[in-house]
Amino acid sequence: MKKLVLIALLALIGHGVQAQAEISFKQETIDYGKIAKGSDGVRVFEFTNTGNQPLIISDVKSSCGCTVPKKPEGPVAPGASSTIQVKYDTNRVGPIRKTVTVYSNASESIKALKIKGEVIADGKSVLEKTK
Repeated sequence: MKKLVLIALLALIGHGVQAQAEISFKQETIDYGKIAKGSDGVRVFEFTNTGNQPLIISDVKSSCGCTVPKKPEGPVAPGASSTIQVKYDTNRVGPIRKTVTVYSNASESIKALKIKGEVIADGKSVLEKTK
């Protein structure tokens, strides 16, 4: 009920002004680089609602079952920031090239995010290259 009152109040204040949620990502591609098999596959896309209406992310889908995205719970207020968590299954050796699609009430209602990198079977070689 409080949400409905808030939305109605925002609509009255913004009468004549185009009220719209806007989503602005800190980065639209996350590069895992070369990572060892079985390592931590969790990464985070950070975003801000730069619009003047609450941002509602209705769904987040990945291009395959090896990537599991997690959307924020509830609306993101104007000016507020939040995250979309992505977990890639690092037990799959080889290149990473996946798309995470975000569905929202923003002016750009469908937004494609990318993850890339490579999972290496021999984790020691990855560690040695970073030294």
